[in-house]
Amino acid sequence: MTKPYMAHNRRSFGGMRKDLNDMYFRSAWEANYARYLNWLISVGSIVKWEYEPDTYEFPVKRGNRFYTPDFKIFNDDGSVEYHEIKGYMDQSSRTKLKRMEKYYPEIKLILVDKDAYYNIASVMSAILPEWEKANGRR
Repeated sequence: MTKPYMAHNRRSFGGMRKDLNDMYFRSAWEANYARYLNWLISVGSIVKWEYEPDTYEFPVKRGNRFYTPDFKIFNDDGSVEYHEIKGYMDQSSRTKLKRMEKYYPEIKLILVDKDAYYNIASVMSAILPEWEKANGRR
């Protein structure tokens, strides 16, 4: 049974996370990544992060015209980068990422794919007690 504050859909558990200041995340993977980013703050690797704060518009007439990266990361050297969590890359996602590269080449965007996520999870799930497993449970 899922927690009452989490809504279940086909692929993920979207909903608010009490341990993350009741913020809403679209999936357990995104919530876990936020926990990982909080850990990075605690060890001094990054300054702060924001969830989906910016949306980019593409100058196209058809198809994907907007893209909102998952996380905005503020590094201690003053630089900013975005991290996108993608366990599955569909055509729409590929198009958005290609358009970001074409229309906003100055923006640093890091793709956290399935392999990268599982590498992080293999370590962090043992360190962070609130880490959600694949079925949305802790």
